[in-house]
Amino acid sequence: MAADSSPDFDRTDISPLVNSDDDSMSSKRKEITSNELEGSRRKKKKKQGGTPRPACSWVHFSREFIKEYSASHPESSGLKVATKAASDAWKVMTVQEKEKYTKRAREVWDDYLSSTPAREPKPRKQANLVTRCSPGRLVNVIKQFTPDQREAVKSIGFGSLLDLKCRTLRRSLCLWLLERFNTIRRSLEICGKRIPLSPRDVELVMGLPASGKDVVNSGPDDLVADLRLKYNASNRGISVKFLEEKLGEPGAGDDFKRAFLLYVLGTLLCPTARLDVSPSFLHFLTDMDSVHEYNWAKFLLDKLVREVSRFRQGKQRAVGGCLLFLQLFYYESVAIGGPCELGPVVVPCLSSWTEEHISEREKQEKELGGYGSGEVVCNERGLGLSLLGEKANVGVLPLVVRGSRTILPLHEENLGNEVITYKDENTLSSKIESFGYNNPMDFSSMNDHNDVITYDQSQSQCTCPLPSCNFTGLFEHLSDHFTTEHWESGHRFLYNCPLSVSLGMDETFLVLKAEEDGLLFLVNKGTENIGHTVMVTCIGPSSSDERFLYCLVSERGSSSLRLKSYTQTLPGRVDGIPPSDFLLVPFGYLNSSGELNLEVCIWNSSDLVGVRS
Repeated sequence: MAADSSPDFDRTDISPLVNSDDDSMSSKRKEITSNELEGSRRKKKKKQGGTPRPACSWVHFSREFIKEYSASHPESSGLKVATKAASDAWKVMTVQEKEKYTKRAREVWDDYLSSTPAREPKPRKQANLVTRCSPGRLVNVIKQFTPDQREAVKSIGFGSLLDLKCRTLRRSLCLWLLERFNTIRRSLEICGKRIPLSPRDVELVMGLPASGKDVVNSGPDDLVADLRLKYNASNRGISVKFLEEKLGEPGAGDDFKRAFLLYVLGTLLCPTARLDVSPSFLHFLTDMDSVHEYNWAKFLLDKLVREVSRFRQGKQRAVGGCLLFLQLFYYESVAIGGPCELGPVVVPCLSSWTEEHISEREKQEKELGGYGSGEVVCNERGLGLSLLGEKANVGVLPLVVRGSRTILPLHEENLGNEVITYKDENTLSSKIESFGYNNPMDFSSMNDHNDVITYDQSQSQCTCPLPSCNFTGLFEHLSDHFTTEHWESGHRFLYNCPLSVSLGMDETFLVLKAEEDGLLFLVNKGTENIGHTVMVTCIGPSSSDERFLYCLVSERGSSSLRLKSYTQTLPGRVDGIPPSDFLLVPFGYLNSSGELNLEVCIWNSSDLVGVRS
């Protein structure tokens, strides 16, 4: 028999290849120890790589308290008990008692900011839009309303939302618009134009009032404690499902109105990044009789700008604010398919955009190559009247001058279902049926220009600012004259809304006309050795002491010059204006054509409180 040629391994040869239980445990310990050391090295490296963030006021207090507590309580069982005692003590301290630690934390934080280079936020790349703005959800709820409940909605000034027909957001369009939304200038930069957004645009698109008191959603918690209990408000917010159940109950009283406003603000008009409705809205819903007096259009626009800014800074994943407004504003402001005859403006615009119309519009956009292929028609639609570089056509929506000045009726064909009636020469009853509110204004106590006045009538004489016009007359007639005879020569603007203008090489002034009250302002340009001087004056009676705050901005690349001052009131365009504040713009800020580009913002007297602060 042939001998077996296979090697003969004995047990001693095999044993080194097999781990015993003791060897296995030892290997695991070494692996764990190695991982711990590696993790420690990473933490140490990370800690050495940057400056740690400074502690808050509570940490400063707790460190001091725990040290004293441990010294005075040697029998204490450890750090946990001392920390609990510090927490209890912190909760009962007054603001004045905490000020010591707050000041200390603020000083440390200031040092940290001054020594740490600022980090630029990373650009957010997001293919899918996440938002809590849900018009379809609101449409489903409104369908269930009784006639009494619909009347209740109209009584608080939100009747326009009853005609909402758009159920879904076009998310690709909203993302496209967000990329072109300038939150600093509050404008959309589309189709080669910069279209400023104002509360008036919100009023025309959404049907919300653009005048009245500012909405303040803050205050002491004890004032809304009962309402928080009634609506089950938690730290996360008020449940949307809970509000839907409340709206499904019969009744149309204050509880229904409050629940409706919370629901519509949290799901359509001012949604945040959270799923639930912000309980801060309760602060302006304590008195339901005054809800219709608020400037809801301004509130919506302010919230939209804030939420988009927070999204861009990376502070939240979802986009808050009323994206439906941006979507409908785009549809109304940009015409596609080449020149076409525009139909009459329907106010509010949201009532004319159904799902079928939007689908057809989206199809046309796609066929033309995508969004932004159309033509901006803001002025023709009565939107974005401060359009960059354009002279607004004041014949589209004639001006309504308030106060004792002339009232020019709005053209009927441009109002759609907006009805304005006049009772008599002293009373203007402004009833906008689709908006659901009635706001009479009595002018009977106001003097007209034929009444006895205490100063010489010649002091109220004003002249037309255009050199080719010889008009001289009463100040009350100047606005009407300029609108009638020189409508193409001025720039219309809204108070507290930036307007971009250009002064040519040979132009020494520009005329601005306030849309709200018809006042005329002049942007005056002078020439010095090193540049141009620019200032703003108001045309008015020489006896008038009314002054308007204004701001001028001139930009060149990343540099900018800015002036904030008050206007002088002069009876017209005056050569050799008396010395006053002015902005000196060096010649280097002019463009290649020698034009001076400026951004002008003028505030009326009602806005000065917020501006001064």
